[in-house]
Amino acid sequence: MSARAAVPMNLVVSLITLLGAFAVRATTLSTESLHDFAMAIHGLMLGSLVGALLAPGVLRRFSERGFERVLALLLLFVAAVLIAEAYFPAIPIGFADPESWAGLGVGIALGAVIGAIAALMGVAGGEFLIPTLILVFGANAATAGTASLAISVVAVTAGLLRYRAMKMLPSRGELRRIALPMGFASVAGTIPGAVLAAQAPDTTLKLILGAILIAAATKTLLHQPARS
Repeated sequence: MSARAAVPMNLVVSLITLLGAFAVRATTLSTESLHDFAMAIHGLMLGSLVGALLAPGVLRRFSERGFERVLALLLLFVAAVLIAEAYFPAIPIGFADPESWAGLGVGIALGAVIGAIAALMGVAGGEFLIPTLILVFGANAATAGTASLAISVVAVTAGLLRYRAMKMLPSRGELRRIALPMGFASVAGTIPGAVLAAQAPDTTLKLILGAILIAAATKTLLHQPARS
């Protein structure tokens, strides 16, 4: 499977995982804290919807290697900020009010960028949504993780609809053979993650997230594009 064909396949797997993860989190974590970030979440949803719908159109023309390098650098930057904030909590975060119209506007702008990146890379976008909710809107790690699931469902669904219109979705055979097994296996993996999010200290979650982002950036930088 080519890298471009893998993008919509990854989105299908991501959608299955997101729906399962949200259901699991709803049983282990309270969703009441999301109400305090309603405007920010709605803004990120709307922005990611627009970004995810527009981004697939440029996939065929984009320099894959150049985009991967930019993405890796962004991941490393966000990881560094999260780890620094975990060790030095005095670092100011949450400069945008998540319950204001300004927070809605900031959410739309950032969501459009994140939604575009997610649709181009075939990922759910949590690598950027969670740090954005923590660093920009001041959410704790558990709340940010739950909110990112809801936002990502919107973005991933929009991306899949766009790829469907472009006739780039995987075949039914590929969905049964690849997407469904991977998706259900990923859902099983969300159970220990949800338990950890409910019980681990916020600082620990930030350090874990930072380590995951560094690993993702390293994998992206080391990725060798397929040769035709």
